[in-house]
Amino acid sequence: MQKKIKGIISTRQIFMDGKEILPGPSQKVYNHSPDGFMWGYGGSGPAQLALALLLEVTSKAEALHYYQDFKWQVVSKWPQDDFEDTIDIEAWIMAQ
Repeated sequence: MQKKIKGIISTRQIFMDGKEILPGPSQKVYNHSPDGFMWGYGGSGPAQLALALLLEVTSKAEALHYYQDFKWQVVSKWPQDDFEDTIDIEAWIMAQ
């Protein structure tokens, strides 16, 4: 299922289909980035974001298995600016 992802760089907020995704739940699974989310490179903020997005659409086990690849293949490619993207995360997982 297609998900619309929107990022606002000035506040480092992320929205999935209009719902704000907060870092707290993913930080309880694995705390890569106490400062929260970021995107556009391969660091800890993008890892936190990748994990959070996958946790929204799949199981904890699958999210933990795939989030580093998702970070490199998707999150690191988003511009370090405001952005909007549409991605079928479940299809992405199936293609791995």
